[in-house]
Amino acid sequence: MRPIEKHFFERDCRVCARELIGSVFYRGETSGRVVETEAYSEINDEACHTFFRPSARQFVEENDAGTAYVYMNYGRYWLTNVLCVDRVSGERGFVLLRALEPLEGIEIMKRRRNMERPTDLCSGPGKLSMAMGIGKSDHGTSLISSQEHGFHFEEPETKRRVVADRRVGISKAKEFKWRFLEPGNPHVSVPFGKVKP
Repeated sequence: MRPIEKHFFERDCRVCARELIGSVFYRGETSGRVVETEAYSEINDEACHTFFRPSARQFVEENDAGTAYVYMNYGRYWLTNVLCVDRVSGERGFVLLRALEPLEGIEIMKRRRNMERPTDLCSGPGKLSMAMGIGKSDHGTSLISSQEHGFHFEEPETKRRVVADRRVGISKAKEFKWRFLEPGNPHVSVPFGKVKP
């Protein structure tokens, strides 16, 4: 498989979120196939951090496409996002990594999560970050080819079926179907069509 380069994330965040499904995300000795993502745009998306967080607006001004935007959710879990900067429209946004199908370093993930079943390891954005050992120190790191932190993505070996659904756990812009997932995959956080209004 070929590494995903910076230009992949220099497009519309919704396109990036969809096309990341099936890719493999690496961090050190751990890796997983991306099976669920969500897109967030700085334009007309009240659920995006750039809408209400000055620090997020500063982040998109100062960083390149492919940079990790890592934040703590509800004071409990670190969530891992990738910055997208559309080189045509200039629109910026994020892709939230929501779920992985674990591939390598599964024993490491089990220890970090204190869980045994593979479907419990990365089936949600907080679980994913914990299993991959991602935290505050990774904020602002390149997720494309960072030697220091061991991050990179590789293109899918085969095309996966992808469906679009409602995003999870938000109170604004709930109508946008900007969650992308591989239907029927047991590692997703919420199955297709099961997001509660």
